[in-house]
Parts: sequence; structure tokens; C-alpha cells
Amino acid sequence: MGWLTKIFKGSSHRISESEYNSKHVDNRLWEEPSTNLEVYAQNENEDIDRAIALSLLEEEDRKARAKEKNLHLEEDEQLARALQESLNVEPPPLQNGNSYHPFPFVYSSGYRICGGCHNEIGHGRFLNFMGAVWHPNCFKCHACHQPIFDYEFSMSGNQPYHKMCYKEQYHPKCDVCKQFIPTGANGLIEYRAHPFWLQKYCPSHEMDRTPRCCSCERMEPRDTKYVKLDDGRKICLECLDSAIMDTSECQPLYLDIQEFYEGLNMRVAQKVPLLLVERQALNDAMEGEKHGHHHLPETRGLCLSEEQTISTILRKPRIGAGNRVMEPLTEPFRLTRRCEVTAILILYGLPRLLTGSILAHEMMHAWLRLNGFRTLRPDVEEGICQVLAHMWIESEIVAGSASTSVASTSASSSSATSSKKGKRSQFERKLGEFFKHQIESDTSAAYGDGFRAGNRAVRQYGIKSTLEHIRMTGSFPY
Repeated sequence: MGWLTKIFKGSSHRISESEYNSKHVDNRLWEEPSTNLEVYAQNENEDIDRAIALSLLEEEDRKARAKEKNLHLEEDEQLARALQESLNVEPPPLQNGNSYHPFPFVYSSGYRICGGCHNEIGHGRFLNFMGAVWHPNCFKCHACHQPIFDYEFSMSGNQPYHKMCYKEQYHPKCDVCKQFIPTGANGLIEYRAHPFWLQKYCPSHEMDRTPRCCSCERMEPRDTKYVKLDDGRKICLECLDSAIMDTSECQPLYLDIQEFYEGLNMRVAQKVPLLLVERQALNDAMEGEKHGHHHLPETRGLCLSEEQTISTILRKPRIGAGNRVMEPLTEPFRLTRRCEVTAILILYGLPRLLTGSILAHEMMHAWLRLNGFRTLRPDVEEGICQVLAHMWIESEIVAGSASTSVASTSASSSSATSSKKGKRSQFERKLGEFFKHQIESDTSAAYGDGFRAGNRAVRQYGIKSTLEHIRMTGSFPY
């Protein structure tokens, strides 16, 4: 604008000078120079208009160049940020559940088809991942079906998940505390699981005194309260549903097992008293037995051969405050020795199938003594007793399954448990499988190895030939 300023100054200066001279001449002298001045002024005005137009064009051109420069700077900054983010992204591992980092949003500059909606991606942001491009709103979690805008997400197979959705879907939860099982110091998820029920729980629950059901051995969940028996044992409500709580209630089951033995041509000739007792009474009787045979490391059954006075449960206890079994009515029972066996004792409060398997085991002890078998090695005697318990449970499972199949065709079928072989609830059938599994997987030398040796012999030679071989040799046939 320097040149324009100078023109304005000269022009201004010339105009003011002519005005000054016009005041000192007469009218005649003014006319002639006036004509020349008008021509000059007209030319000068054209120069001024041309200068103003050129100045405005230059100003508009400068603004356009500045705007274009700012636009390029902004695009360069965005590109630089995108490049920087892509440089900071590490290649994700191709394993389920790990965090993935998608490529950052960039701007489309060509014909692209969205991997979600399968429509064209125009000029705008899109996501490049797994060999496809996506509209930001089309890249969705496979669980909640909401768009994934997080910088990190998880994959299962070829399906993306929000990290929390993946955790809810696949991260194991503890069946006891209902929380996600924590990750260990090594970055791995470690938990314990029951070998039969597959109940998953945090390792810490093995040390925080979380109780187990005395029947099915499942840990007590935080949202479920077990019933506490008066001797300190806890039993879950499902096992309690078929539990036998007093001596009179156990008599029909006793008759069932006697019939089972008779079906094997192994009738027990003498009438042996059966008593349901508390844990302390069972332990006291075991201490008074010179040649006692007890079932499993925790005594739950006993075949007595000595004269004793036993406190038996005469009437089932009631369930009081805090789900606690209270006030069982007991009475002393004097055992008199009339034969080699004085009584069979069973721990009260166990489900029918567990009570029956213990009773079948103890009745085999009684049968061996009443039929003159000499003192046998623990693995032989306990092993053959476990074989009979296993055979009885198998017969109950088969009978329960058959009766359930028949009952399912009737509209009046019920899941109630009967004292005879009959209708079984789904859980009771599962419980029978568990007790059978316990016998088969026992690791002890007497009960476990003895059972497996006796079971092989019975399956190969039959129960009668196996017992004759035991009578003559004191061992199982091979």
C-alpha cells in the first residue's frame, strides 16, 4: 500500500494547490485552467479506483491463501495425531479374551464397504480392523450389541466384546461368593473345582472355614443357608429333603435292603437291630467295640459284636431358629449278645441313598460274621462290603430311572421320594450317582483298592464264587 499512499498524498496535494490558486484569479483566468483540471481530476480518479480495486483483490487473495494454509495445517495435525496413535499401538495377541487395540479412526478417501451394515463408507471416519472397515457405530459388541468406542476390547473367536461384557460372559465366577475368581500373581485365573459336581470356587474358601454339606460335600454358597445338625454337621436343603432323621423312619429302608440281600441268595438269618444315632453315640460305640468295622475315615456306620448300651434317636428333631436342628428325642437301648452281631448303627440325618449304601455295607459285615467267615484282611472284608454297597446303589439308580420313565407318561406323576424303589427327584438320582462315584474313586487301600479288586472278581466270577474263594483262601480270586 505504500504506492497507494503516495498517490493519495500527491493527489491531495495537487487538489489543495489548485483550490488555493483559484482564489487569486478572476473568472476568466479560472475557466481555462478549470477545464484542464477537470480532465486531470478525472484521470486521477480512475487511477485511484484502479488502485483500490487492486488492493481489494490482493487482500482477498491473501485471505484465501491464509485460509487454505490453515486448512492444510489442521489436516496435517490430524494426520500426525493418527500416525502417532498408530505408532503407539502394539500388535494384539490372537488369543481369546486378550485386549485388542483397533487401528485409530482415519478418514475415508475411496470406495469402501462397512463390515457391519455392508453399506458404502463415504467421506468420514471409519475403523480398520480384522481386514475390514467399519462405520464407528457398526463395530458392535457381540454380547450387548452396543458400539465399541473403547480403546481396548476383547475377542472370542472372531467376535469382538467390550472388556466388561467379555468378563461377564467368560470370566469364571465363584459358586460360593458369587464374585469373579481373582487373577493370581502370575496373571492366571486359578480356582478349585469339585471332581463330581464341578462346583468352582476361590482357593481362599478352603481356608476361610466355608462349610461343606456332610452328604454331597458341596461348599455352602453365600446366598444359601445350610441346616446345622445338633452335632455340628451341616446339610444342604436338597440333601435334607430325603434325609432319614430317626430309627423308626429308617425301618422301611432296612426292609428294602434285606430284600436286596435275599435276592442275591444271601439272606441274613438273624434279626439284627438297626439304630440311628448321633455322632457322639457312634464314636462312643466304636471305642467300646473290640473288633469294630467302621465305614470310611469319618465313621458313619458300625456293625457291633459287643454288648453295649446305645443312645438311639427315637423321634426326629425339629428345625429351630437359624436353620438349626434341635432337641432330638433319644433313649438308651441295651444291646444283648445273642449271636455274632449285636446291632448295626447308622449316623442320622443323611439322605436315603447314602443311608442305604452305608446300611448295605454294614449288613455285609454282619452276613460274613453270621456265616462263619474267619477274620479277613481289611482290604478283603472292607472291599467286599463296598462291592455290596455299590451294587445296591446301582440297583436303586436303575429302578429310579425306570420308574421315572414310566411316571413321566402320567399326568399325576410326582417327584416325592418313597421308601420303596420308586419315584426319584432329579437331584436324588444325581446324588445316587455321586455316592456311586465316591465308592469307585476312593483312594484308600482298604475301601478303594479293596473295592476295585472285589468288584473285578464279582464281575468275572459272580458274587457266589467270589465269596466261596474268600472263605477258602481269605483273598479275592484273580
